[in-house]
Amino acid sequence: MKFESILDETNGFGRYQIALVLLLFIPRIAIPCHFLMNNFIAAIPSHHCNISSLSSEGIFGNLSQDERLTVSIPVQNDGTPDSCHMFSYPQFHLLSNSSSPSEVAVVQCQNGWEYDNSTFISTLATQFDLVCEKRGLARASATIFFVGVMAGTVFFGVLCDKYGRRSMLLVSYVSSIVFSVVSAFSSTYIMFAAFRFLTGFALTGIINISVVLSIEWVDTKHRTLIGVFGSISWSLGNMLLAGFAYLVTDWRMLIITVTSPLLLATAIWWWIPESARWLIANGKVETAYKYLQKCATFNERRDFTSRVKPEALSTVTTVDHHVHSYTYLDLFKTPQMRRLTLFTGIVWYGVASTYYGISFNITGFGLGLYLTHFIYAAIEVPAKILIYFSLNKVGRRITQTATLVLTGVCILINIITPIEYWTFRTVITVLGKGLSEASFTTVFLYTTELYPTVMRQNGLGYASFMARLGASISPLIMLLEDMWTLLPEVIFCTLAIFSGLIAWLLPETNNARLQETIEDIEQMRRLECKQTDYLCSTS
Repeated sequence: MKFESILDETNGFGRYQIALVLLLFIPRIAIPCHFLMNNFIAAIPSHHCNISSLSSEGIFGNLSQDERLTVSIPVQNDGTPDSCHMFSYPQFHLLSNSSSPSEVAVVQCQNGWEYDNSTFISTLATQFDLVCEKRGLARASATIFFVGVMAGTVFFGVLCDKYGRRSMLLVSYVSSIVFSVVSAFSSTYIMFAAFRFLTGFALTGIINISVVLSIEWVDTKHRTLIGVFGSISWSLGNMLLAGFAYLVTDWRMLIITVTSPLLLATAIWWWIPESARWLIANGKVETAYKYLQKCATFNERRDFTSRVKPEALSTVTTVDHHVHSYTYLDLFKTPQMRRLTLFTGIVWYGVASTYYGISFNITGFGLGLYLTHFIYAAIEVPAKILIYFSLNKVGRRITQTATLVLTGVCILINIITPIEYWTFRTVITVLGKGLSEASFTTVFLYTTELYPTVMRQNGLGYASFMARLGASISPLIMLLEDMWTLLPEVIFCTLAIFSGLIAWLLPETNNARLQETIEDIEQMRRLECKQTDYLCSTS
């Protein structure tokens, strides 16, 4: 007997499932805020050397502020004050002759920097002076965060399959709140980096568990709807981030603001059920039956207890965890699981790398910082609506391949388009952003369906690990523009197209029942081999 049959008896898509998705919607709003917050908290405003000490010494006399800058700081090619250097001594002759002789000695800033506070009251760069030779540390804070997310996928992947989804979700809620608040009150960059790492580590549980819980409680034909609707929380949170950042321009308060939804999520955690699939797979039949009864009652299926007896759950495919405790190693032990693991890892790496490569580049399009971020977020909504119909009509595999390859094509168009056509380039970039988000929406649902119940959290944890590896390296890839301006775009374009082609090698899961055990995966592949000799020869 399959779990889908029992779930149908409770009404596999009723008020119970809708309530669950809404309960998990709230904490998921905070996720994109944390993941993309670096665009704002690590922003580097205009700055120049601090010359206030010279003013206190009376050297400038009655000179205006602009005149003091003229005699103290050299100008760059664009006419703005140099950000990292100052004259070794005031050049008063520049007041009458604006040209600065090349032989005038300059030195690095001696007394810190003065920052333009018109956009941001405070950022990491202004708080910890992450400018000039320390400029890379501001961008590195995003990498540190994603390394934490990467580590968290391993931790939560193992423990969620061992101890259940619900209990580990609470652990993720509480630890995310604590680490976020502590990071907001960091007194040094090292302290901030450490707790930002831990914040990323803790948030991972919310991402993976909320997706798995939603999918495991809904029937087969509504999985796409639930998967796409749940991902709307990312787009909504992403749009809200632009508003939060516009209104809250202090980096400490912005972190606390975007973390606040998790307080509400913790308060309503008590209403979230454990996965009945997981309970049955782990031999906890009585507890699973109680949750299924609640589901049936909530969905007004009052004849559930007469139609399904507790003993019926014992006939559902189960796993004796006393004999075998599943770990990440089981992803590689059997041929078809190994094949699945390799391909999903490549796809997730490509999806995340290109998505964040586009998302972290929100300057240079002739639009404001906040407006660009909002447009990038808003384009995701129609993309997800279209992807819902695509997933149902053409399936997961074609959708995953098409969105990734087309993302790569958009990046390629921008590579060959001259910079002066900035309007056209902006349109293509926004289109590429929408496609990259569509590929992310697809891969979450697709991966959840590909892995069996006993390995689903481990499988999603591994895939998420690969995604965060791609995300953590993306900010560093962008630093390669100092070697060749187009090099980061060439890398992201190649990754998108290559991972899209790899996605074509994955099996289709549209309208298929979820696999329960590793043996189900192996048998499914053997059935495919009987139908196509080529598949057998390439396995």
